Formats: sequence, C-alpha cells, structure tokens
Amino acid sequence: MTETSDKLTARDRILAAANDLFYREGIRAIGIDTVIERAGVAKMSLYRAFPSKDDLIAAFLEMRDSMYWDWWDAVLARHPNDPRRQLLALFETVARRTSDPLYRGCPFVNTSVEFPHPDHPARAVVARHFAELRRRLGALAEGIGLPQSSALTDQLMVLLEGAYSACSTLGGAGPSASVAAAAEILIQAHLSATLSRPT
Repeated sequence: MTETSDKLTARDRILAAANDLFYREGIRAIGIDTVIERAGVAKMSLYRAFPSKDDLIAAFLEMRDSMYWDWWDAVLARHPNDPRRQLLALFETVARRTSDPLYRGCPFVNTSVEFPHPDHPARAVVARHFAELRRRLGALAEGIGLPQSSALTDQLMVLLEGAYSACSTLGGAGPSASVAAAAEILIQAHLSATLSRPT
C-alpha cells in the first residue's frame, strides 16, 4: 500500500473500493468479498462500518452525490454572477465527460435501474440528488431572467439525463456530445419567448 492509502481509515478504503467497483462494473455484479479484497480490510471492518451491502450502496451514492456537487460548484465558480454562462458551462462539461470512453453513465440512474424497488435505501439518496439537481437548475434558470422558469428547468433536466443515458447506450461518439448546443437552443428559445410577450 502507498503512504496515502495507509493514512485512510478502513471505512475510507472500503468506500473508495466500492466507488470504483460499483461504478465500473455495476453494483449487483460486485460481491462484498470483492470489495473487501480491493480495500485490503478484514470482513469485520466492513461490517463495523456498513452493517449490510445495502448500507454500503447508500454510502457509495452519498459519496457520488458529494462528488457531483463539488464538480458543479467548481464549474459555476469559473463564471461568477453569470447564470446563463454557468448553465452553458455545465452542459459543455457534461458533453466532454460523456464523450470520455471511461464514462459509465449517471451512477444515480444506473442504481435506480439495478434497484427499482422504492423502499431500497439507495432510492432515498437518488431522490434527494435529483430534487437538489432540479432546485439548482431552477435557480440558474430564474437567474437568467425567466419569470416562469419551471418549463426550462424540466427541459434541461431531461436533456441532462438524456446525455447521460445516450452515452451509456451509444458510447462516447454518440449524440451526447451535442448536449451543450441543445441547451443553448432551449435557453435562447425561452428568453426569446419572454421578450416577445406583451407587457
């Protein structure tokens, strides 16, 4: 192990292993023993940190949620006080990410497909993630001057998840690379409709 990995707690190592394995290979395909082997911990260490695989799955999604919002905030920070440019920057970055051959799609959508039952612990994390996504997109849509921003917010959400799904099914060379151009068209259409309304 490296010096850095030695400094990680057993819980950290387990989560790091689960994050890589679950995302690349799918959650159902990976057993607890595989996570333990990758993390280099004892089985008891895993069950002390995560009483069940379902708890580990939920923690994995919480980790991905935190990673996603760190990415989001970093993109927006490059264009302070410019909601329209922030929106476009998000979709430009998504276009690049989904064109990466290592990209495996949205982990929240992937998990929802693997665990469709609404009572699974992971589903609560998924629901919170998408509620926050809608809230943040809505705030940006309002910020560009739309008095009725909910329609654009919903359309941008569909566009975003469409890009993630298209990459998973059609690969990096598929249509997801055009998501930024599509977002620009949608934004401009809503702004133009607002300007053309009689006051």
